[in-house]
Amino acid sequence: MLRILTFVLPLALWVWAFIDCLTTPEEEVKHLPKVVWVIIVLLFPLVGSIAWLVAGKQRGALQPHPAGRTAGYPEYERPRGGRPLAPDDDPEFLASLKKDNKRHEDMLKQWEADLRRREEELRGKDEPEDGRKS
Repeated sequence: MLRILTFVLPLALWVWAFIDCLTTPEEEVKHLPKVVWVIIVLLFPLVGSIAWLVAGKQRGALQPHPAGRTAGYPEYERPRGGRPLAPDDDPEFLASLKKDNKRHEDMLKQWEADLRRREEELRGKDEPEDGRKS
C-alpha cells in the first residue's frame, strides 16, 4: 500500500500542477513566462510541480481583473472584502428577482383572464340557439 502511495501521490500532484499551469491566465503567472512553467512542470515532474505551487502562480485573495471585475466572475462586481457577493446578499440580484416575480405574476393573470374568456366563448357556442340549456 505504501509503495502505491509513493507512486500515486507524486503522479497526482504532477497532473494537477500541469493542468493548473495550463489553465492559469497569463496575468496570474509569476516570475517566468507561462510556457517556461509548462516546460518545467513537464520535464521535472516532482520538483517542477512543487516549484509551480510555491512560486509560479499568484495565490491568496482574488486579484483585480483589468476591466475592474473579479477574474472568473464577470457578472459580479468585486466587493470591499475581496470576494464576490453571494446572490442572497446582492441587493441588485434580489431586486431583479422581485421584478421577475412581478412580471411572471402579471403574465399569469393575463393567461388566466384569456383562459376565462375562451371558456366563456366555448360555453356560448355549446348552448342551443333558442337559449334553452340541455
